[in-house]
Parts: sequence; structure tokens; C-alpha cells
Amino acid sequence: MSADIAGKKCGHVAIIGAPNAGKSTLVNALVGQKVAIVSPKAQTTRTRLMGVAMLDDTQMILVDTPGIFAPERRLDRAMVAAAWDGATDTDLVALVVDGRKGAGPKVEKIVEGLAPRKERKWLILNKVDIAAKDKLLALADKLNQMASFEQIYFVSAQDGEGLEALKSDMAAIMPAGEWHFPEDQVSDVTDRLLAAEMTREQLYLKLHEELPYASSVTTEKYDEREDGSIEIHQQILVARPTQRAIVLGKGGQMIKSIGADARAELSRVMGIPVHLYLHVKVKPDWDEDKEIYEDMGLEWSG
Repeated sequence: MSADIAGKKCGHVAIIGAPNAGKSTLVNALVGQKVAIVSPKAQTTRTRLMGVAMLDDTQMILVDTPGIFAPERRLDRAMVAAAWDGATDTDLVALVVDGRKGAGPKVEKIVEGLAPRKERKWLILNKVDIAAKDKLLALADKLNQMASFEQIYFVSAQDGEGLEALKSDMAAIMPAGEWHFPEDQVSDVTDRLLAAEMTREQLYLKLHEELPYASSVTTEKYDEREDGSIEIHQQILVARPTQRAIVLGKGGQMIKSIGADARAELSRVMGIPVHLYLHVKVKPDWDEDKEIYEDMGLEWSG
């Protein structure tokens, strides 16, 4: 073993679960900064995003996967396939379950799919700060009987409860090996995709009740200006003219608000000034466009 590798550990952890279980919030908390977008809307995460968490000499590559649900459309199928692919041949599969909602058909189907897999499996009951304590143990017991999890954790990704022990135990089981990423890199997400995700997050946060799932954001231009700032042009795709009107808002106020908050968040995360320009386009069949799938990092199934 070379001197560079000596003492170092590196492994992959797949974070899977039903929609809205808190997977992205957990990944962000373990990494120590934002790498995945979060919103109250189900299926916010659409593709596999890797966050890089460090603890001493151990690097943990956290694969934040889309929520697993019963797919109906091509996009649904691609997202679910990405989730299961992300759990393949990893050093650990961590199933995140909303401790407040408990088990249901979606969660039970995921557990049934996990049961025969050869990867190490941990159960993480999330949102314990707002869950009924007496139901958590019964929930853990029920799910454990279905899939025999090696470890069970009770955490709150939102307020940090239980995360120190979880991260420490994750690091302890990672295999010896060279790090896959530099110590200061927190994600494998490209800047273009990160920019699109930040805008999509603001869409969901501001319009998650009014705007249906059928919307997407693509980054058409990403250039560095001479002063070091970044100029970004994005297209928000919606399925119907009525949705375009919702995104624009009265007098264009909603799109201005979305752009302002997305720009501020991007500037904060990237540490440089950002100039963001948004355009809303009606494209009824955007979720049947192969190039959009490629932009999102999803597999296109013909």
C-alpha cells in the first residue's frame, strides 16, 4: 500500500427511500453543506446525485437517489431505474423512512425489493423529532422483520439529532482505499446541472401547490465573465400555457422572485456573483425529449 493510500478509507453509500422521506436533507446534513435540492414536493430529486462526506481519513460518497414509487410515465420509470441502479454494488444501502408517516405500500414495496439484495442494509428512521415515539420502535421492528437490517438509526436530518453517531458508524465500515474526490470537493454535480437544480428548487418552493410535477429547467448558457462572475441563461419548460402564466405571475412578479432567490442561492453556494436570466417555454411533450433526459443524467428508454 502506497504512502498516499495508507490509512485512507473510501466507500459508496446509497441513500434510498420513498418520495419525501428526507433523503436529500440527510445527504446535505452529512456532507455539511447543500449539494441536493430540497422541497416539500414529492419526487424533487430526479437523478442520482453524489455528495461527498468526510470524517477524518474517511471519504463517504453518498448517492442521493430519486424517491422510489410506482412509475407511470417514461420520466417516472427513468427516475425509479436511477434509484435502484444507485443502490447496486455499493458498500452500504441506507433506507430512509419518514418516521412520522410510518410504513405504507410504497415503503413496504421498497423493503421487499431490498430484502434479497447482497449489499449491507441499514434502516434510518428520519423526522423522529416530529414523530410519535411509541410508534417508532414498532415501525422499526416491522420493517426489520421484512429485510433484516444490520443497523437501525433514529435521526432528524433537519435538526441533526442522531447524525453524529450515524456518520461515525458509516465511516467505520468503509473499506480501505484512495479517495475518489479531492478533500474540498463536496459533489460530482456539474455547475450547469447545479444551476438548473437550484432554479427548479425555487419553482417547487414557491409554486409546489400550484405547479404540477410536469416542469423542468435546462441551462442553455453558462459563461464566466471577465470579472469572474457567472452568466447563466435558463429555460423553464412547462406543459401548458396556463402553467406558463403561473410561473410568470402577475406582471412577471413570480418569475422575478424565482430568479432573485435562485440567483442568491447559487451565489451563496458557489461563492461568486451570479447573473441569472430565466425564460419560460411551453413544451407539451418535454418529458419525451431524449436530450432533456441526458441533461438530467437519466437513462433514456426507447
